[in-house]
Amino acid sequence: MTESTCRIERPDHRSTSVVFSSPHSGRYYPPAFLEQSSLNEREIRSSEDAFVETLFASAPTHGAPLISARMPRAFVDLNRAADEMDPALISGARKTGHNPRIASGLGVVPRVVANGRAIYRGKIPLDEAKRRIEQVWRPYHQGLQTLLDESRSMFGQAILVDCHSMPHEAIDCVSQPGFPRPDVVLGDRFGASAAQHIIDRIEAVFTDAGLRVVRNMPFAGAYIVQHYGRPSKGQHAVQIEVDRALYMDEKRIVPNGNFEAFQKLMDSVIVDICEIGCIDQQMAAE
Repeated sequence: MTESTCRIERPDHRSTSVVFSSPHSGRYYPPAFLEQSSLNEREIRSSEDAFVETLFASAPTHGAPLISARMPRAFVDLNRAADEMDPALISGARKTGHNPRIASGLGVVPRVVANGRAIYRGKIPLDEAKRRIEQVWRPYHQGLQTLLDESRSMFGQAILVDCHSMPHEAIDCVSQPGFPRPDVVLGDRFGASAAQHIIDRIEAVFTDAGLRVVRNMPFAGAYIVQHYGRPSKGQHAVQIEVDRALYMDEKRIVPNGNFEAFQKLMDSVIVDICEIGCIDQQMAAE
């Protein structure tokens, strides 16, 4: 584990089984990578979950660790399996059965960013893709699994909260005329990645904070939630998607005038989510 690939911030006192993860907020774009790209700086950042790690930065002060990416999603996608390689981008990558993420250019080394814009002018070699996985993808997942193992050892369970942001337009498909748009989408793989009482409590935290919540549509959770969510083994995983328009100017990729107020609201949300892990610990001891 190196500081150049990701960051793990631990609390002085681990008081909850909750672990926060921000795999898409990295924003260090290596110069050599930018030279490979046909996109300008703003375009290449369009798939980045900008400022998400800042919104969840207070987690360690409330007893929960936070792991966040330093490298960007456009460089390597930590929310994909290591073998989801795209033959249309990576020379020498083997073709596999149909995978909709790979087909759309969103494999472990993405071919496109938001709105299907191509990142590269041509292909990249297989060795380069493998190097990114070994140097960036693997350390992140090793660190994440270590944090979850620690929670299970200390509290008898682990609750992974996988933190993301979504473009404002992404929820048009679940918005109904005459009804308010959702602010947050919770993903638990339609009940497969977390126990019912945990997803219910997390939803209640957001609704009590005044945010509108839907589940699993249009985001049910990708690789991280699918891979780490093992409720039968006491390891739960829930993906959180927050509407970017609540706190940032999406076109300019800068905080908007509501950022500080929303960050304060999220701090209260983090406190209440951390309490879920504390409550479950107390219940287990009774």
